[in-house]
Amino acid sequence: MRRRDFLAWIAATSMQPSAVVAQGKLRRLAVVHSGVPADQLTESDGPFWVRRVYQTLRRLGEIEGDNLVIERFSAEGRSERFAALTAEVVNRNPDVIILDGPPLIKRFMAATSTIPLVAITSDPLAAGLITNVAHPGGNLTGVSINSSIEISGKRLQLLKEALPNTRTVAALLTGPLNSQQYGEAAVQLGWS
Repeated sequence: MRRRDFLAWIAATSMQPSAVVAQGKLRRLAVVHSGVPADQLTESDGPFWVRRVYQTLRRLGEIEGDNLVIERFSAEGRSERFAALTAEVVNRNPDVIILDGPPLIKRFMAATSTIPLVAITSDPLAAGLITNVAHPGGNLTGVSINSSIEISGKRLQLLKEALPNTRTVAALLTGPLNSQQYGEAAVQLGWS
């Protein structure tokens, strides 16, 4: 399933959830986390992005126990469990798999080319998950929380266009990669 097909599925099922249930076609979603225990991957617990996924699904009319079955899985921070976890989830053949972290994502990409993978990750280019942000290809789509120097540069470019007389920009960042990316982007734009 391509990204557009996945978005069409979300749109179609959100418009007619009762028709989906009446036909007996419950959608099955697998939520897989590399570290957080499975029982904490809920709408009210767990990481921010997991809670936001559930809230968005609910807003779209996709409600667990009504027209959606959600199975939760976790490696509980043990990378040696990735292979067995990947096999278990893929063998269950959910409609969509939502997961995090490049090492786990790579396992799933190797295990299936047919089940849509929605990834929450840092820079997918640097991690070797995709070769092009605009057209990731395959069955992988998702959200990048830190997409690369191109995005950092674009952000600074937009700021420079909006405020052309600005000579100095300060930002509070975490991690050396973020600071490095913005520093390189600032040099490219002639800011230092």
